[in-house]
Amino acid sequence: MSIRNRLSGLTRTEEGHKRQTIGPVSRETLEGYLWALPYLAAFAVFLLWPLAKGLWMSAHDWNPLLPSESEWIGIQNYVELLNDPFFWGALWNTLYFVVLTVAPMVVLSLVLALGVNRNVKGKTALRTIYFSPYVLTIAVVAIVWLEFLSTDFGPINYYLDMFLGIRPQWLTSELLAMPSLAMTTVWWLLGFNFVILLAARQNVPERLYEAARLDGASTWRQFRDITLPQMRNALLFVVIIQFIYQFQVFGQPYVMTSGGPDQSTRTIVYYLYQSAFNQQSFGYAAAIGYILFAILVIISLVNYYVIGGDNE
Repeated sequence: MSIRNRLSGLTRTEEGHKRQTIGPVSRETLEGYLWALPYLAAFAVFLLWPLAKGLWMSAHDWNPLLPSESEWIGIQNYVELLNDPFFWGALWNTLYFVVLTVAPMVVLSLVLALGVNRNVKGKTALRTIYFSPYVLTIAVVAIVWLEFLSTDFGPINYYLDMFLGIRPQWLTSELLAMPSLAMTTVWWLLGFNFVILLAARQNVPERLYEAARLDGASTWRQFRDITLPQMRNALLFVVIIQFIYQFQVFGQPYVMTSGGPDQSTRTIVYYLYQSAFNQQSFGYAAAIGYILFAILVIISLVNYYVIGGDNE
């Protein structure tokens, strides 16, 4: 190809490139927007619109049958919430449940993931056993554990009575009801965290451990300086997801204890449900939902900056 033809080709290429970037929006950018348009439409319909609708409802004495006749009351629902002892009780119960579930779930998942990652016999079967409860619905999980925790006929109390002579009131005692729900939840959701952390551990390069062993690093030193830093993003994801998920606990207290005994297991989402569908206070329930949303945003940001640190 002659020099003239080469220069001519380069000129055409540059002109073509210039044509693609002429104007306020380039062709590539426009194509990107078009590809994202279906998702943006779904995002607007299923997230932004409900968020705006909920905020609008929280500022009204909402009439679900005749929305046009709902009365505008501004921030009155939020003021009443701050002076509502039942709301604070439900919030405290929720925090107690989160404390009982998130830390044990993350730690146990990490231990199991590190254990199964080693060369142990039957690790494929162990992975299936650990993950299988997660595929069950909350209704099935609740029915199973209602049988296990039955005071008179449950297998747990049967063996406790046989060896220790005690029969704890797992779901009817104010002291034991919430820990019983937490135990059920940890068993149910452990598999999800386990799979995430196992995948993260398997992505850690083995050469890092080989180099550490050559330097004489102990097992604890390898865990602290290699495993944890390399799995930081996965741990951050698991912690944030579990905080969000456990703050929204509803099915376990609804099916297993109905919020009792004496409201000791009534969580904030359960209180939202009762406010909306039992008391017909939809505006008040929307305000509860927005308070919960604000709490989750704050906790997620704190987790992100505390656990994420300077990890980019």
